[in-house]
Amino acid sequence: MTGAPFLPYGRQSVDEDDIAAVTAVLRGDWLTQGPAVEAFETALAERLAVPHAVACATGTAALHLAALALDLGPGDAVVVPSLTFLATASVVHHAGAEVAFADVDPATGLMGVPQAEEAIARAEAAGLRVRALFPVHYAGQAADMAGLGALADSRGLAVVEDACHALGSVTRSGGGEEVPVGACADGTMTAFSFHPVKTIAAGEGGAVTTADARLAERMRVLRSHGMTRHPAPLADPDAGFDADDSPNPWYYEMAEPGHNYRLTDIQCALALSQLGRLDRFVARRRRLAELYAERLAPLAPAVRPLGRVPWCRPAWHLAVALIDFAGLGRSRAAVMHGLRERGIGTQVHYIPVHRQPFWRRRLEGLALPGADAFYAAALSLPLFPDMADGDVDRVAGALAAELGL
Repeated sequence: MTGAPFLPYGRQSVDEDDIAAVTAVLRGDWLTQGPAVEAFETALAERLAVPHAVACATGTAALHLAALALDLGPGDAVVVPSLTFLATASVVHHAGAEVAFADVDPATGLMGVPQAEEAIARAEAAGLRVRALFPVHYAGQAADMAGLGALADSRGLAVVEDACHALGSVTRSGGGEEVPVGACADGTMTAFSFHPVKTIAAGEGGAVTTADARLAERMRVLRSHGMTRHPAPLADPDAGFDADDSPNPWYYEMAEPGHNYRLTDIQCALALSQLGRLDRFVARRRRLAELYAERLAPLAPAVRPLGRVPWCRPAWHLAVALIDFAGLGRSRAAVMHGLRERGIGTQVHYIPVHRQPFWRRRLEGLALPGADAFYAAALSLPLFPDMADGDVDRVAGALAAELGL
């Protein structure tokens, strides 16, 4: 182990303003279900130029709420790229629908229109009714939402963007204008994560944005046990109203079961404070990504950067290097162990979900060569706002030494 500080692949950046914001909540009256939740939702919606933001417990909860709001069920299918975290597919299964896994571009890790169309055809051949696309904005780069949005429109499909990597990214819409990821210009809903390694942190946390007021209200109800206290409409108005027609203050109804997916005021205070530094975080991540591109260029062709797409200005969540481990005669595990000994943490994003035992049992030998090729080469290097420029030099030098380049 070196004497230099250990560099994890990602970590939160917390300052005194964040601590003060959380402390103020702890000294106040509301630790949860209070005013900080609405304040964060309002600020997030304004930042992303979208009418509605629904805060919730995690990025997984955000995806699940979106899936539930679409009323997915048996016989339905949702197209999900295999190169993603487990949650993107799991929430579809939990909602009662089937997953139609799509392949990805082996250079970018993104699902495009051809991959989505192939997955749709496979699902329909199996007798399923395709209801939605769940594109994933991998590493901060947005999928081709103009193309995927047009495909969805042509087939009457909903689109839920998994933007858990992409808060702060800007993309080009089907109308040709630049829009924030989360504006839902070409989609129905967009899910975000505020895990500590993401662009802003809430400890844990998530949100769904949408331009659809009905979907937003449905998700607000579903995130709190399916419970509503609204005076109307009530299924049992005799129980809900007093003799003078005023609503009974204790009364609530559950039209359908929901979940406890609420985000606390403590977490929202932290997220709101962090949101105020989003531009700074994004600029720093972009600068570090540029430095990686420069420092790793001499290692080509054995080491390649993640492929870039022309329609997006990413708020980079991950610094992914694509490495020819087999050609170099080095196993990925050995390289990761060697880098850790040098004080550098790495990770792999992701094992394609279709390779997981649960899904293999259901998919009868599905082959997705783009996702498999990407996975075989991917290594996520340290990337977080508090890194110094010199940290990138250190990582690049250590990687070159471990690879023998």
